[in-house]
Amino acid sequence: MAKEKKRLGDMLVDQGVVSPDQVVIAITEQRKTKKPLGQVFIDLGFVTEHVIRDTLAETFGQESIDLSSAVPDSEALAMVPKNVATRNNVVPISFNQRSSELRLAMADVYDVMVLDRIRSILPLDVDIVPLLATETEIRSALDLFYGYELSVDGILKEIETGEVDWHSLEAVGQEYSQPLVRLVDAVLSDAVKRDVSDIHFEPERGFLRLRYRIDGVLRQVRSLHKDYWSAIAVRLKVMANLNIAETRTPQDGRISLNVGGKDVDFRVSVQPVTHGENIVLRVLDRTKGIVPLEKLDLNPENFDLIKLMMSRPEGIILVTGPTGSGKTTTLYSMLNHRNSVEVNIMTLEDPVEYPMDMIRQTSISDAAKMDFASGIRSLMRQDPDIILVGEVRDEATAEMAFRAAMTGHQVYTTLHTNSALGSIPRLMDIGVKTDLLAGNIIGIIGQRLIRRLCVNCKKPRPAEEFERIIIGVDEPIILQDAVGCEACNNTGYKGRISVMEVLKIDKVLDEMIAKHLPLSEIENAALELGFKTMADDGLRRVVLGETTIEALSRSVDLTERLR
Repeated sequence: MAKEKKRLGDMLVDQGVVSPDQVVIAITEQRKTKKPLGQVFIDLGFVTEHVIRDTLAETFGQESIDLSSAVPDSEALAMVPKNVATRNNVVPISFNQRSSELRLAMADVYDVMVLDRIRSILPLDVDIVPLLATETEIRSALDLFYGYELSVDGILKEIETGEVDWHSLEAVGQEYSQPLVRLVDAVLSDAVKRDVSDIHFEPERGFLRLRYRIDGVLRQVRSLHKDYWSAIAVRLKVMANLNIAETRTPQDGRISLNVGGKDVDFRVSVQPVTHGENIVLRVLDRTKGIVPLEKLDLNPENFDLIKLMMSRPEGIILVTGPTGSGKTTTLYSMLNHRNSVEVNIMTLEDPVEYPMDMIRQTSISDAAKMDFASGIRSLMRQDPDIILVGEVRDEATAEMAFRAAMTGHQVYTTLHTNSALGSIPRLMDIGVKTDLLAGNIIGIIGQRLIRRLCVNCKKPRPAEEFERIIIGVDEPIILQDAVGCEACNNTGYKGRISVMEVLKIDKVLDEMIAKHLPLSEIENAALELGFKTMADDGLRRVVLGETTIEALSRSVDLTERLR
């Protein structure tokens, strides 16, 4: 008698990935939505796409592929044109001339119609080997491997001439809509695909400037005629549920879109300026918001210190740095590391940036008349183990956060200061008493994000004398220079890395804080205990060839090193 194949839900339960209760919930939801069960598990947040992909591959005896680390074969890409691959949601991976086999990534390896369409454009002797991949991975890979086109120029021409730009309609895959609607959608999609962190719409006297912040640096990407601005501003306000009639006061809102199969949020800020309204969008890509702690690329010493700090049952952990320094990512990574069914984690944020499973997240709201201080008081009645407070801004919030830490809770929060040690005088300045500070701070993390050298074009060279003085070495060493190539848009840099200082507060430092000793004495004691500054961590990365002193000096003060 043939062995009966297990159902997807049973396999996931056997692997310990989901519980029987979650299977029942997913099946109930599937009956309502009519979606595939695997997709329902993903939508509910019970499993990731990768788990479903590998489980389905095992069930059907098929080979799966992780497209995020795949390198495509140019010959395979040439065999399947981009429009065919996009329409059928497939990605050619490699072609073996000896066996005449084309390896093809697909979301459904049993879709006969798709396989027939692809076979119809291939030579007769070519066999297709289907590989199972997730839909989101396939959409991202299509853009990455083939390049993407969003016809902003075509849409602008359509606005001027009235001739429909069919290419832009095909690119975004939608029915005909107003050109300005498609123009805004095209800009937002383009920004997400370029890994932009902020989009700036800046009105000048005679034109609209569009700038992207990529890897921490602003770049001008387009200039549009001022006549377009009023319609673009109204469209952005409508998408963010803002008051389109109000043009004299600042407004804040949020846009949620699905770009390339990924859910992306945009935090919208409208500010009246001389020539109209300045609009800035912060891009919040949910798929990149929560990074495992192990993948933050931390110095091994800092990684061990952070894990040691998180093992303390009560107290407060502060993450400091300016806006855009990666504080939220670090905090979410730490919470995700602690996240389990045995721990009740609750957050107060302004606003909630990235939804997380099993964590109770609350947005601070003027409408609900709840600020951070009153919110912490309310959370204390919810039996939390860990509390995340988005930001300590005033005395009331700071005092409530420290009182929560004193009563057996672990509290995570952020503070705007220049360094880890700078948090102590900053908290005193807010109004926190030294007897509250001493004994309740577990540790302080200070961090910045700096540009990473492009691995395709960086060039080695001997270090100059002043560079060796900054690094603190006498012997000759080799450093890497930024050059610029097509892969990094000729900037020499691609992506960012964090530089971090982790100050663990022990009994010695506690006593010094309690005695209100000068910061210089506390810093000297910390350095004697092995504290490494952000400059130390950054220069370590310079020596490793990951960045340059020039890039580091944009975010970290190195002038002390030249004395």
